[in-house]
Amino acid sequence: MADGSDTTAPGAEGAGKGIPTLEDMQHWTWVLGRAQQMMLEAGVEAAKITSPATILPSAPAGFDPIPMLQASADFWGDTIKLWQRFLDPEHAEPFRETPEQARDKRFKAPEWREQPVFDFIRQSYLTVADHLLKGVDAVEGVDDRQREQLRFATRGFVDAMSPSNFAATNPQALKRIIETRGESLLKGLENMLADLQRGQLTHTDRAAFEVGRNIATTPGKVVYRTRLYELIHYTPTTPEVLATPLIIFPPWINRFYILDLTPEKSFIAWAVAQGLSVFVVSWKSADASLADVRWDDYVAAQLEAIDVVRELLDAASVHAIGYCVAGTTLAATLAVLAAREEADNVASATFFTAQVDFAHAGDLRHFVDDDQLAMIRSLATDGFLDGRYMAATFNLLRGRDLIWNYVSNNYLLGEEYAPFDLLHWNGDVTNLPAAWHQSYLADLYRDNKLVVPGALSVLGVPIDLTQVATPVYVQAGREDHIAPAESVWKITHHFTGPLRFVLAGSGHIAGVVNPPAAGKYQYWTNDADVSSLDAFVAGASETKGSWWPDWISWIRRIGAGRVPATGARMPGEGSLPALADAPGTYVRAR
Repeated sequence: MADGSDTTAPGAEGAGKGIPTLEDMQHWTWVLGRAQQMMLEAGVEAAKITSPATILPSAPAGFDPIPMLQASADFWGDTIKLWQRFLDPEHAEPFRETPEQARDKRFKAPEWREQPVFDFIRQSYLTVADHLLKGVDAVEGVDDRQREQLRFATRGFVDAMSPSNFAATNPQALKRIIETRGESLLKGLENMLADLQRGQLTHTDRAAFEVGRNIATTPGKVVYRTRLYELIHYTPTTPEVLATPLIIFPPWINRFYILDLTPEKSFIAWAVAQGLSVFVVSWKSADASLADVRWDDYVAAQLEAIDVVRELLDAASVHAIGYCVAGTTLAATLAVLAAREEADNVASATFFTAQVDFAHAGDLRHFVDDDQLAMIRSLATDGFLDGRYMAATFNLLRGRDLIWNYVSNNYLLGEEYAPFDLLHWNGDVTNLPAAWHQSYLADLYRDNKLVVPGALSVLGVPIDLTQVATPVYVQAGREDHIAPAESVWKITHHFTGPLRFVLAGSGHIAGVVNPPAAGKYQYWTNDADVSSLDAFVAGASETKGSWWPDWISWIRRIGAGRVPATGARMPGEGSLPALADAPGTYVRAR
């Protein structure tokens, strides 16, 4: 530029040297003004999207997006303050971050605050994003459900448009490109192209873990197999075991080994060490052979597995655990048993982050309107839904953490993937029977029929949850974004037997997979008779660490009788011979 002033681009080495000329100021004023205008225009265009093919909910008919940008009277005042801070920072009112903005990991690098141009980009983005989200509340002519859809879509757009997601506006990416002489750019491109080829975002080093080698290693045998599941019996590690065995039903949306990760994190290994005879159902990932499978088939599978375990061990009853969707199904299973006067087959039922009442089911409800269901139906092939679509949906629920964080680190910065067993499991997707998936979303998430007595029938039995009097232990995650604690709490409104509710720290996965040895998080209990989650929390006692010891104490209070860990209590030594070593064959099928 003229007059020999420093011409190094802001953000590059040497930025800030010399005195900017009038031409410099005019140029960067135009650049930053244009950047802000582009963000605003993009916000309007995103709000106008109505295509049912988009994965985000469509805007309601007649929706005018302009008020979203003009609703807050102080928006333009905030914009003026932005420019004052950039052009005359010494005399301008400082940018006041909210606590959430101050904790935002996307802008933790010092360049976002120390370099004026990137500081302006950050402040401009946060200001526009804040007002876009506030503007949703000012939109007229929409009902509460549509407003929540708009809020979800707007939040997704805001996260996607973060300057940290683009190389040209990410100071760390620019710095890394210079430091590595472009190697980081090539590595990031390699990572991105590999993910595009796989059709799935990578979160961790895919070679770091192998099922049966360093995850899902608890010793046991597959002792029963159907076209829908394998039943795994784990080897006891104590000389005696509780007389009443435990059978775990994990969600078939994911692999069962979320409860059998590395040995130090394994709930299954821990339960075995507590003196339980442990069985786990390993569901088969759907293919064309399971195109006819419906919800009734999963309930029938749970009923069958319960009977198989009872007969094998000559046990009157079992303790049952249902995780997430398998917990929803377990509720229907208990209702069927109650209607058949066979409720005593289950001594207790434990629900991990499971919902039966979907009135407050969280952000997943945004994917169950008619347009979304039609779009999901169109994705099915040969009667099953590719698990990568479900993985993408769950990633969207936490897009900032599970999508854009990896776009920034592994695409823009070209960083290597860190080994993480939980994220390996998260990427090990399963396919779903398409017909079951459609009915599940429509009947439960959309129409909330499970809690209406007689609205659903399973195996010819009308479902009435109020007839379930089985002792129940309910665990919810305080920060669960898939099964919100408020939604899980509603179980307490429908079952009529003795019930213990525990609110655990963290979310849908970490709140469950929290071994005592880790010393992480906390949980809350409240023995008072309260009618709402707020009342439960207000009077709750907090205990540091894992809730697992509380659960096993509850199990032992139901039945403390023990038997020797011999004969049929050893996998493969009873009436059911071993078919394969744990973790079995279905968990490896892709």
